[in-house]
Amino acid sequence: MSLWLDSLSREDPVALVHSSHLALTRLLRTHRGKPIRRLWIDHPYGEEEITLLEEELIPAMEQFLARIQEIDAALEAAHEAEIERVQAAMATEALAAA
Repeated sequence: MSLWLDSLSREDPVALVHSSHLALTRLLRTHRGKPIRRLWIDHPYGEEEITLLEEELIPAMEQFLARIQEIDAALEAAHEAEIERVQAAMATEALAAA
């Protein structure tokens, strides 16, 4: 793993999954019909393994990333609601003090 990926995975593992998804999608698109060489095994990924990646791994990664987006959106909405609540309380206090 490169130093950049190692650093990224420690800081934001979701970004690593996103980066991996983009890289794998690009790899599958550009190696259409050709075996994909793997560094740690002697046999490259052939048609059967590539099909598994396309039909199982890519959709699983996409589901993971979609769920992360939902969680992030909920966190952002809760944060915005808290900011609005605090600002409303501050405005009410300012009016009461005036």
